Amino acid sequence: MAKPRGSKTTRAQGTSPAEPRASLAAILEARFVANVDRHPGLRWQRVAEHLDARTLAALTAMEETGGEPDVLELPGSGLAFVDCAAESPVGRRSLCFDRDARLARKEAPPKNSALELAEAMGVEILDEAEYRALQAVGAFDTKTSSWIATPEAIRALDGALFCDRRYDHVFTYHNGAQSYYAARGFRAKLRLR
Repeated sequence: MAKPRGSKTTRAQGTSPAEPRASLAAILEARFVANVDRHPGLRWQRVAEHLDARTLAALTAMEETGGEPDVLELPGSGLAFVDCAAESPVGRRSLCFDRDARLARKEAPPKNSALELAEAMGVEILDEAEYRALQAVGAFDTKTSSWIATPEAIRALDGALFCDRRYDHVFTYHNGAQSYYAARGFRAKLRLR
């Protein structure tokens, strides 16, 4: 999994495994409090109840790849942590859509794909309705774009969908699933169970 420059992956001597988890929880709580407009009426204590080891591992991956996860109410998914970084997470760019697209690429295949990396992180990529719900609470992907979940009928024809925000509007586009760009990544969600 790609990590942004400067991220620390080792524990300092004398720290316990619980300390990084507590640090991540503090970061998430501070972001939650600073962005109450993303989750009106929701209290941090309700969210904190869901921070088990599996959830924290996925949130660590989201944070380390530049996602800046925060809590949103998503259509059809309920409460979820969602990547709220201004641009598509830097540690998850230059990816084609899925494994089939990556393996089909004959020249200069990317090292990974959006769906493979999402699975390894323990998260899902946003669908179009969820992406638009994210855009309702802020202006995201004004310089980048993000792959979104793609209907099977489109994927069967070697296509995939992505979204961005330009001219103060959210756009959904299509591209060959094998394509990848330095400015396209994916935004993840982690449902709160």
